Amino acid sequence: MTTEKQVEAKMQATLDHFKQELKNLRSNRANPGMVEGVTVEVYGAQMKIKELANITAPEPRQILISPFDPQTAGAIAKGIEKANLNLQPILEGHAVRINVPPMDQAMRQEIVKQGKKKAEDAKIALRDIRRKSNEAIRKQKADSEITEDALKKLEKAIQELTDKFCKTVDDLLAAKEKEILAV
Repeated sequence: MTTEKQVEAKMQATLDHFKQELKNLRSNRANPGMVEGVTVEVYGAQMKIKELANITAPEPRQILISPFDPQTAGAIAKGIEKANLNLQPILEGHAVRINVPPMDQAMRQEIVKQGKKKAEDAKIALRDIRRKSNEAIRKQKADSEITEDALKKLEKAIQELTDKFCKTVDDLLAAKEKEILAV
């Protein structure tokens, strides 16, 4: 049986995923999220940098990666180069330092475009959850599991949730866009 809570949980998961996607978008400031998801080959397996090291931004234009195992620093630097993020890792002893270069206007516009695409994808996912949930409750009505009144009430609640989450996506995108376009 589909409930309002289940629908909200699915939509919240979509929103959390969107927030993570936004973190990965580059802004003018150094952000540990820019490299967290980069996979590196160590110990004969693929692992994400956040599983191998502490990632900090000690300065606005710098990322510092301190591996838990100093032997993995070289592999982490190679992984960042391979990831094609336009970042140059510098190996300093047992740490990897990345100086984040300033972005030009064209690059900012391109990143904003990527953000808008991710926002649209998130909204499509939210509307898909709405469609599937509405189909499920209509089927429950057809199978006489819920009444007509309950159906209408659930449909209204699902629409309100969809509107609320879509607005949140727009608000998050607007904030990120402002951050990206700030010089």
